[in-house]
Amino acid sequence: MTGTTAAHRRTLGRSGLSAGAVGLGGWAIGGHFILDGKPDGWGEVDDAQSIRAIHLGLEMGASLIDTADAYGTGHSEEVIGRALAGRRTDAIVATKFGFTHDRATRTLNGIDVSPAYIARACAASLKRLATDHIDLYQIHVGELADDQADAAGEALEKLAEKGAIRFWGWSTDNAGAARRMLKFPHFVAVQQELNVFVDGPEMLALCEESNLASLNRSPLGMGFLTGKFGAGARLSPTEVRGAGHGWVRFFREGRPHPEYLRRLDALRALLQTGGRTLAQGALGWILARSPNTFPIPGFKTEAQVRENLAAMEKGPLPASTMAEIDAILAEEMEPS
Repeated sequence: MTGTTAAHRRTLGRSGLSAGAVGLGGWAIGGHFILDGKPDGWGEVDDAQSIRAIHLGLEMGASLIDTADAYGTGHSEEVIGRALAGRRTDAIVATKFGFTHDRATRTLNGIDVSPAYIARACAASLKRLATDHIDLYQIHVGELADDQADAAGEALEKLAEKGAIRFWGWSTDNAGAARRMLKFPHFVAVQQELNVFVDGPEMLALCEESNLASLNRSPLGMGFLTGKFGAGARLSPTEVRGAGHGWVRFFREGRPHPEYLRRLDALRALLQTGGRTLAQGALGWILARSPNTFPIPGFKTEAQVRENLAAMEKGPLPASTMAEIDAILAEEMEPS
């Protein structure tokens, strides 16, 4: 059973693979883990609920499922592997490597992108995912020296030649670094931060020009763009948004950032064009931003999956709405 038509699908760059335009992001279902001494997960998880949500996503046409070995130090991959038992061919599985971890303490403890490590990490991910191949294997570390990147690319090409992976990509916002990887034939995708408040024009131009897929992390601003967090909201320090990580953009010490709240209020009506929810409007913005985009919103529940994937049916925001959003953001971001 599928909820998508051909109009709701996109080609995954030069891989030629086809997937539903909105995917499923597997960070939140990984459960608890630690980065830099602070929680980096999304609180408690219910694996049975996660599996039901993945099954609903598959039925609604979300064939692209993105995760990483870092998420719950392997737990997210294991849950996805269980969910895909007997239906592996329904999904395009994307995972990532590069952050080393201690499974016993659920702690990320370093970075390794050496060829030997890549081979070991791939074998471990294949086992957790209970599959014989990974469709899209991605470098998780966003910045690498050129020699590191080249060595990783060569190692990934060897894995593709062996059939352990089909294609590979890089989770980076550095368009120049991504451009250097075009020389590798199995390099087909980047994963960039992209949402209404964080554009990536240089990377999107590269993707369109070179026929790369753009997987979009933080498409809902870590939940901020759902509109469910008002000025008085406070998130628990036991989850990533409340843990005090300096790189968390939309929340500060567990509170919604007031400047972004103001900008969201200015866009609220436009994002709700055509009866969309705020989340659907935010995803529709990404779908309209480029034909190469694949937003991969995270989820914990079936309700979240149902709402997010309905954005495919609603489709990209109209060009006139996109122009109005551009004008408001330009005005909002001018110095007062």
